[in-house]
Parts: sequence; C-alpha cells; structure tokens
Amino acid sequence: MERPGDVTFQGNPLTAIGPRLSVGEKAPDFELLANDLSPVALPASAGKIRLLLSVPSLDTPVCDMETRKFNEQLEGLGGDVVGYTISADLPFAQARWCGAAGIKAMQTLSDHREMAFGAAYGVHIKELRLDARAVFVLDGVGILRYIEYIQEITQQPDYAAALAAIQDLLH
Repeated sequence: MERPGDVTFQGNPLTAIGPRLSVGEKAPDFELLANDLSPVALPASAGKIRLLLSVPSLDTPVCDMETRKFNEQLEGLGGDVVGYTISADLPFAQARWCGAAGIKAMQTLSDHREMAFGAAYGVHIKELRLDARAVFVLDGVGILRYIEYIQEITQQPDYAAALAAIQDLLH
C-alpha cells in the first residue's frame, strides 16, 4: 500500500509504504536486529508498556535529540516500560551512536535488512529507503494506545503527549 505525499522532507512530498495504523489495533509483530546482530521481536517485551520510535537516522540532529529526550524520561519510569528506537541505520552505526550518546533506557534496533517494520507500521519511505518519524505506544498485550505520524520528518514529535500516554498506562 503506497501513500503518496503522506510524508515530506523539507516540504518535498514523499511516498510512505504500508498502512496507517490506528489506536486500538493490535500492533504488528516485528523482528529487528539489535546492535550485536541478535534478533529482537515484539513478543520479547510482552507484559511491558512499549515505546516505539521510528526515526530516519540516528546520525541526524532531530533523531539524536528525540532519542536522548525519551531516554531521559524512560530512565525514571522503572522496568515496566521498554523503549526502542528503530531506524534503517546499520546495527554497527547504531552501536557507535549509543556508545557516544550514553543511551541506556532506549534500545536501538535496525530495520535495514527488509524494511519490514517500516512497511508493517506504515513508515517506510519509498524514495529514501528510510523509516519516517513516528511514535507508537503499546500496552502490555500489544494494543496500540498512542500513535503520532509526523508528516514532516525534520519535525520533532509531541513528547508530552507520548509520555502522557505512557503515564496513563502505568496507572
């Protein structure tokens, strides 16, 4: 499923591949690569609240800032919340970035092999072979409880709204 113009980069329209998910739907499963090339699948974190950040590349200022901000917030929430930053960056580049940034609460996962996460979550950018910026919050059984698709990929997400969704699930 192609969605022409659903994503922009510096105002230029691009094509998103995949469905636009809705709150209340079951989150699509995925298997991505961790920094050590081990597979990480969504069911591995079942029972926990999941924050999924889809970003174009950790080597860009907005993606860097977004992951750092959510990392800071998640550090204080304890073990009931798991955070993943997902990009098409190679696992080696993600590992280098995490080491330099001191990221502990957010785990970076790579969608580079098949772009399957991007296609399943509707964030695969056809023209760039990158994932668009989006935020997904899932409850412990994998139901989508908050979704933000950011049309202009150079823009930051609504941090407060995503964190409020996590807080609601914690209480």
